[in-house]
This record gives sequence, C-alpha cells and structure tokens, in this order.
Amino acid sequence: MTVTDHKKIKLHIFYCSNCLDGTEFDPMSREEEGVKYTIISLPCSGKADLLYLLKAFETGADGLALVTCPKNECHYLEGNLRAPKRAEEANRLLEEAGMGPNRITVLPMNGKGSGEIVAKLAAFREKIRSLPA
Repeated sequence: MTVTDHKKIKLHIFYCSNCLDGTEFDPMSREEEGVKYTIISLPCSGKADLLYLLKAFETGADGLALVTCPKNECHYLEGNLRAPKRAEEANRLLEEAGMGPNRITVLPMNGKGSGEIVAKLAAFREKIRSLPA
C-alpha cells in the first residue's frame, strides 16, 4: 500500500527567503491534484531546527523538502551547511520511528533558477507517493 492509496499526500516545503521567493511555488500548488503543500518561509535554512522538521511529520506531513542557498553562498555564513545535517538527523529519527528512510530531502539552489527546484520537488513528490503509508 502506498501513501496515495488512501489520502492526499502532504508535502512541507521549508525554504530560505534569501534565495527564493515563495511565489515560485504558487503555480505548483494550484495545479496539483492529490497533493497538499504547506510552504514555510525561513529567514535562513539554518533556522530549520530538528524540532521544526519533526513537528511537520507530527502534524501529518508525508515528506519534507528543505530548499537552501547555494553552497558557500549563505547570507548567514553557515546556515546552508547546518540544514543538511539537521535533515539527515531527522531522517534517521523518522526511520527509527518506523516511517522509513528519506522522507526529507535537501535541495540547494544552484544559480539555475527556481525551475530546477520545482522539477526536483516533482521528482521528490513521486518518490514520496511510492513509499509505504
């Protein structure tokens, strides 16, 4: 049984407001059927505390994407270096809790614009659909 067999999947997107404008996600959230997005702006991806990441799953998220500044271009020096470590720890805890691995992905911006991030989010969404509920 997969996530989509019973319900709409819920994806949380945490993004650094220094590298991306939240309106980039508007068309995606309007066009998707069977997916509910919760989009959360952060002043820096380094603010994605472990507790925030886990709280998303406590409130029903099936998957979470964390969009960061490009490597070595964080406005706050190290936020985009801390974020992947926190995501890795949260994934480990989710797996330990029985939810399975890789429910959180980190997507660094790379200068090619938001189109690539939206494409990677689509691939992540399909990956989450295929995971057991």
